[in-house]
Formats: sequence, structure tokens, C-alpha cells
Amino acid sequence: MSLRTTILAIALISAPGVAIAALGNGAKAPTFTTKAALAGKSFDFVLADALKKGPVVLYFYPKAFTSGCTVEAHNFAEATAEFNKAGASVIGMSNDDIATLRRFSVEECRDKFAVAVGTPAIIRAYDAAIPGTQLANRTSYVIGQDGTIRYSFSSPSPQGHVENTLKAVRALKTK
Repeated sequence: MSLRTTILAIALISAPGVAIAALGNGAKAPTFTTKAALAGKSFDFVLADALKKGPVVLYFYPKAFTSGCTVEAHNFAEATAEFNKAGASVIGMSNDDIATLRRFSVEECRDKFAVAVGTPAIIRAYDAAIPGTQLANRTSYVIGQDGTIRYSFSSPSPQGHVENTLKAVRALKTK
């Protein structure tokens, strides 16, 4: 994808009134295995394995090192301890390559949480594609240990994703 197409896609997703689809609450979360990075080190991320440990906050973002995605990564990094305290893990996902994600995991995620390669198939399965591109839109999911979507939030703004998913994770813990 050209730089021009990437910029256009990000601009479209950031425009007011752009509809963003998401899987609904109660839907079965598609399982996947993909390459991921934490603190600059690559590993295989397996959703089923992560769910054995607790709920998973899976958030999709368009492109590493862009302004909105950097803000969102910083916000999740600052809140990672709170998610962990509530029993949840956080993983960010975009269609960036693993080399880019290794850098992003250190520089913007501050070694706090993992980021993973969102293949076109994973992005489509989570109904998180920006129409006409292979980029992910900005959608956050809370996946319960039973593998179902417990909460979803889509907004082109990076604001609100951390607060809303943390509230949903805490609500799971009280049930």
C-alpha cells in the first residue's frame, strides 16, 4: 500500500461520521495465532492461551507511529497495571510488520503490553477493517475467558478506548 493510500485511509477513519463496524457483545471471538512483540522481543501470541489466564483486551489501531496510534499506545501503557490488577491482559493489533511492532512495543508501548501482527484475515474476522484497505480501524474489544465478546468500542479517536475497556474489565471481575 502506498503512503498516499495509507494517509487517505487514516484520514477517512478520523473523519466525523465515519461508521465503524464491530462484533457485537455475546459474539464468539475468532481465535487466532500471530506474531507479536513485547519489550522488543518477538513471540507467538495465541489468543486461546491468553484467555486461560483471564480476559483479554484486544485493541485494533491503523498504523504504528502515527499520532493517534501513538497516543492510544501511551494511554494503554499507562493503564496496563490497572488492567493487570483486574485480571486482564492487553494486546494491540495492526497490520504492521513484526520489525515495526518490535520498535513500537519499546518506544510507544513502553514495554508494558504486547502488540501483534493483524493479518488481513484476523482484521476481517473481527470486523475491524477500514473499508477498501488492509488497515485496521480503531476498535477495542474485551474478550471474556469464555471466548465471547463482552464489550466493544469503536471510535476514530484514541480517547475513550482505555477508560471504556477498563470499566468493562472491572465489571467482569465483579460478576
